Amino acid sequence: MSPDEVHALGQSELERLHAEMDTILKGVGYSKGTVGERMRALDKDPRYRFAEGDQGRAEIMAFIQNRLEWVRSQLPRAFNTLVDPKMEVKRLPPEEEPGAPTAYGGPGSIDGKIPGRFWINLRETSLHSKFSLADLAFHESIPGHIWQGEYTHRMPLARQLLSFNAYSEGWALYAQQLADELGAYADNPVERLGYLQAIAFRACRLVVDTGIHAKRWTREQGVRFFVDVNGSNPVEVASEVDRYCAWPGQACGYKVGHTQINRERERAKAALGARFDLKAFDDTVVLGGNVPLDVLAKNVDEYIRSAKA
Repeated sequence: MSPDEVHALGQSELERLHAEMDTILKGVGYSKGTVGERMRALDKDPRYRFAEGDQGRAEIMAFIQNRLEWVRSQLPRAFNTLVDPKMEVKRLPPEEEPGAPTAYGGPGSIDGKIPGRFWINLRETSLHSKFSLADLAFHESIPGHIWQGEYTHRMPLARQLLSFNAYSEGWALYAQQLADELGAYADNPVERLGYLQAIAFRACRLVVDTGIHAKRWTREQGVRFFVDVNGSNPVEVASEVDRYCAWPGQACGYKVGHTQINRERERAKAALGARFDLKAFDDTVVLGGNVPLDVLAKNVDEYIRSAKA
């Protein structure tokens, strides 16, 4: 994809996602202003904030554990082949937090001695809200990075070590989507706003990364785009944009990969009709391992052929 194509994809995805967010925002009483302005107002609503200091940090940890217990119970509805990853949720070392993202996660060691870890940045509890934290947990741990990584442990060593960014991060966004489809926000439209804002955040990355590296945007333009358009937390996005400046293109993998996984799903649905099975499709994506997107398409071709047989 050319920079212009990536930029345009980000803008079109933002338009689609913000239209859905606008409807929900009006339904919960936020009807005035842009989507970004209303999301910033929602973020300041004390109903959706954690307490400050250690009390809030404890609330955040308890919240994460609750949502992970729920999603573990739902995954038999999304996969035929299940894994049971050992994992732990840990606070980032405080000395690392100022320059670190809000969270990151990955699978444990191949021999199972080191668990998968979901590292969360707790330097300020204001980095996290009650309407966005569940979605973050799903992305970084289960059924996101930690969950997907467990499947690679069954593969030859070379396959365990290889990683392709658009697949890795595209899967983690698809994992967020799966949680939504399994009913994570069925009774909580405000949390669903957090999920949609997070997906829109990755669409913003397409616009900002290409803006900086292909269209000569300044760092400040990138930060303001996130804050003004998507209502993102300015504390979070300042370090995000610094990352894009230092690591061109990496941030584009998330939404490009997510979009392609969904295109493959729609292609399989169209080809198979009533024979399409979500669990079989999801198995195809994770059991095929971490691959380039063109190889993923070939794996889906094989799924379609076998399902038709």
